[in-house]
Amino acid sequence: MDRTSILAHLDEKAALALLSQMVQHKSYSETEGEQVLAAFMVDKMRALGLEADLQPVVGKRVNAIGRLRGTGGGKSLLFNGHLDTNPATEGWTVDPWGGLVDDRFIYGIGVSNMKAGDAAYFCAVKTLLDAGIRLKGDIVLTYVVGELQGGVGTVAAIRQGITADYFINSEPTDLQAITMHACAFTFVIELTGNTRHLSKREEAVDAIVAACDLIPRLNAMTFSGARSDEHRSINRVHVGVMHGALGTELLEWRPPQVADFARIKGSGRYAPGQTEQGAISDMRRELDALEARFPGLKASIHTERRAGQGVMPAFEVAREARIVKTVNAAYAAVRGHIQPTGAIAPPGFFGTDAGHFYDALGLEGIVCGPGGRYNTMPDERVDIVDYLDMIRIYILCILDICETS
Repeated sequence: MDRTSILAHLDEKAALALLSQMVQHKSYSETEGEQVLAAFMVDKMRALGLEADLQPVVGKRVNAIGRLRGTGGGKSLLFNGHLDTNPATEGWTVDPWGGLVDDRFIYGIGVSNMKAGDAAYFCAVKTLLDAGIRLKGDIVLTYVVGELQGGVGTVAAIRQGITADYFINSEPTDLQAITMHACAFTFVIELTGNTRHLSKREEAVDAIVAACDLIPRLNAMTFSGARSDEHRSINRVHVGVMHGALGTELLEWRPPQVADFARIKGSGRYAPGQTEQGAISDMRRELDALEARFPGLKASIHTERRAGQGVMPAFEVAREARIVKTVNAAYAAVRGHIQPTGAIAPPGFFGTDAGHFYDALGLEGIVCGPGGRYNTMPDERVDIVDYLDMIRIYILCILDICETS
């Protein structure tokens, strides 16, 4: 059967119905809802004839893992995506868990990040089975939890032996091929000045003024040691929190006094080949310069991680790698033009579970999924055409990597 005939077996209504059902599961991260959705995916995979089971993560959390075994002799392809979602915020005009489908979009919390990607690779496998296609290589479907806690679900899967020859992570990239993304870290900077009453503020060292001087400089930073301009393009620092007041308790009841303490919290991104230690050293040099501009100021910096949250490693794959060329060719076949490829912003600033497959196993893979433009916002949604085209692209990738028997 030729590839055009295989693609014609895609049941678009069924594909949208599945994604709508997934959205209707309230799978907030670290809640019972993610367990329920994982069990739902196991049932769906078993109904297709895949070997599928729940896999323990931490506590009561579980992944859903499925495998379609090939006849032998082909390469294996692993798909990876997370089931847990961020919470719905204010400002929605549709039901966040309704799974509404109109003539252009499908809506819902987590539909972009990243249930559309999850559903797309399930539907790609279903379409191949509906068409009667048998493959030489295995397909491994991983539906993980805890991506939002540093990828604890994918780390658990790797530790329990989940692997393949190639992988596709379906985080939302608007169907662009992401060949590199950054590693993330959280930092805390504390500035200690010297208070005076406002009548004598010329004698003070104002921590708030120093923070206001520092923040734009931090936000403009890139880090040393970048391997190329493309690597440097995914360097970024962003300050998201700043408190300034009196003392380390940040007392606010005495506003006539100059603030002698400020605490800044933010996040940094660095590329493969750079390190967290190097990034912090670069930021320390910026703090040294700040102390010189504000005599008497003391500045400290340290990194911070939530308990139980791991590091999301950086990711990189060569543009000439087989998986990249496979995805590029599939995209061109479906859409008729060249696929944007590289360390593309904003996805290049994301952390994804692709970093764990790259860091722990050295696997060759790519990040490419539907959604992104309307990610993590009120009325989160995905273009229907993007979702369906992603299924078609995944089908062609499976055919190329796993081969028909």
